[in-house]
Amino acid sequence: MEPRPGVIVFDVNETLSDMAPMAGRFADVGAPGLLATVWFSALLRDGFALTASGGRESFARLARGAVEAVLAGASLNRPAAEAADYVLAGFGELGVHPDVPDGVRLLRENGVRLITLSNGSADVADRLLSRAGIRGEFEHLLSVEDAPAWKPAPAAYAYAARACSVPIGHMLLVAVHPWDIHGAREAGMRTGWINRRQAPYPGYFAAPDLQAPDLGTLARQILS
Repeated sequence: MEPRPGVIVFDVNETLSDMAPMAGRFADVGAPGLLATVWFSALLRDGFALTASGGRESFARLARGAVEAVLAGASLNRPAAEAADYVLAGFGELGVHPDVPDGVRLLRENGVRLITLSNGSADVADRLLSRAGIRGEFEHLLSVEDAPAWKPAPAAYAYAARACSVPIGHMLLVAVHPWDIHGAREAGMRTGWINRRQAPYPGYFAAPDLQAPDLGTLARQILS
């Protein structure tokens, strides 16, 4: 049995934050709610493309560019700029998934160090966790804006290891995104996949070390 990881690294967007309300934001401005998923996928695509080509851009700028693009063909009930502002404001007001607070507290009660590593800003993570009453459980809120590259580039995970002063093999990434699990695994981290939707894991990505339908269950696996 492998020893318990010294540091748990949490992805933020969708892993901790519940992005379901974003569909309502799109609907409120007259656009189909399904565009919320299209928007977030386009944002990530553009971030990955810039990383792969050696560039970088802030999450906030990519988020605006992507929302303007997906709203361009919609019959909006307000000017396009106002619609984009309204949708993006909702991103900063999201809450955590119901399973997150208890899972986080269980890990901390058992002495595990917790950090976040997000392709978004540390400020967004700070507000999200503060609203949930669990900000104090996290040692660091890290953003790739301070790293050499976006996740899933190896440099992003190496940055987290340096920030915590531990070998990367002593860290475990928790995420809902298989691409993030794959990137962390390839970089040398152990991994835990939260599969809230009970979806099949893509066979072309490195498999997670652990998987569970919610954070509480995953936390108990980590501690065992």
